Amino acid sequence: MRLMDIDLRKYLQQRRLTWKERIKIAYDIILALYRIHKGNAIHRDLHSGNILYLQSNNNWYISDLGFCGPADKPLKSIYGNLPYIAPEVIVGKESTFASDIYSIGMLMWEISSGKPPFFNYRYDYDFAMKMVGGMRPKIIPGTPLEYKKLIKQCCDANPLNRPDIKTLFHEIEKLWKDSYNDDNAIESSNTLEYEYDNNSPKQNSLLINYSTSKLYQFGNLPEPKNATEEEQEGNLFKNKYKININN
Repeated sequence: MRLMDIDLRKYLQQRRLTWKERIKIAYDIILALYRIHKGNAIHRDLHSGNILYLQSNNNWYISDLGFCGPADKPLKSIYGNLPYIAPEVIVGKESTFASDIYSIGMLMWEISSGKPPFFNYRYDYDFAMKMVGGMRPKIIPGTPLEYKKLIKQCCDANPLNRPDIKTLFHEIEKLWKDSYNDDNAIESSNTLEYEYDNNSPKQNSLLINYSTSKLYQFGNLPEPKNATEEEQEGNLFKNKYKININN
């Protein structure tokens, strides 16, 4: 059994990466999920805590396959790390290949930003309502256009609008090859929406409290939908913990 060096969440907290490096990480993760889906299995619990790095070959792998099962044997439990759970699963529908793709979209956002999605929110009923209502993390300034498009497609509220794993893999492979063959093809950027202080005790406490998967049960939720720009802006500034990120 391979001994992995670090998970994606810790890796991103400790490093500032070029876009070439970020796209390589996304490529590895999508390739790993492609292999899982090709075996007719659904992971059901993708988040940055179970994406692991092996330094010896500079590759990323998906772990925690215990909840992963055959696609034709759906599980009824709502289980996972809430920001990564597809909205249709939050409202009680079964996990599908498309719900894994939603989780990939959230992982791609995390890779672009260096921080977990919605780490400073309370993961409660109100938060679930906002996710079902179309709240998504704001795209980080400097994100390459094609990468941004993939995030938005993967995080669409309608599972039918998300790319399948084969399409997604071909798109990220093209983006990775473009960045690999030409350092100027993908403009590097370390610009973040706001400063993310990895040494802040308050932030670290939030990450510890909300960094693992758990069982959820939410009743009386509406059908998922995509938010308008106005709804998105309104949702993003509600339900947050009030923290000072510089202390």
